Amino acid sequence: MVATEVAIVASGGANISSLRFALGRLGVNSVLTADPDVIRNASHVILPGVGAAADAMQSLKKQQLQSFIAELTQPVLGICLGMQLLAEHSEEHRTSCLGIVPAIARKLHGSTRRPVPNTGWCPIQVTRDHPLLHEIKNGSYFYFLHSYALPVCRFTLATAAHEKRFSAVLAYRNFVATQFHPERSSLAGARLLSNFLQLRR
Repeated sequence: MVATEVAIVASGGANISSLRFALGRLGVNSVLTADPDVIRNASHVILPGVGAAADAMQSLKKQQLQSFIAELTQPVLGICLGMQLLAEHSEEHRTSCLGIVPAIARKLHGSTRRPVPNTGWCPIQVTRDHPLLHEIKNGSYFYFLHSYALPVCRFTLATAAHEKRFSAVLAYRNFVATQFHPERSSLAGARLLSNFLQLRR
């Protein structure tokens, strides 16, 4: 693959090293940045995240990126918390998010059989065709680590199950997102990242 510069938004996520290594294995250059010009001129943008929605939103507001992200026109990938930040709100500390995807991130219901956070490898069920899921088989396993998720909605591309099914992958305009961590999901995750890098404006 031809080297492409991917802008990773500096939103305070803790999975940056593994994400950059995963992109590097695909022959892709990436830069961690909060510079609007760098983000705007990148061919692809990734909004990562591990942690609390309120902290991430505070970081984005401090860097004046809150409204800017919604105006991006190139392919944007939200990962884990980054997916939830694309929503209107999160139940986590009643946080107002970026308001891009008309949905609310809700806390998972736990049980002795399915504790919260949901941690580990889970299969996805593909519900809609999309280039992001090209050559990814129904039932493929991905690595999850989360306590909140977006419900299944008309933008859902694939679901996964906890006590209830939730959106594992979604697409809305030029924004796509995964609740799982593709950078930690072996060959299936690499395939998804590669597919994302093939998306165009």
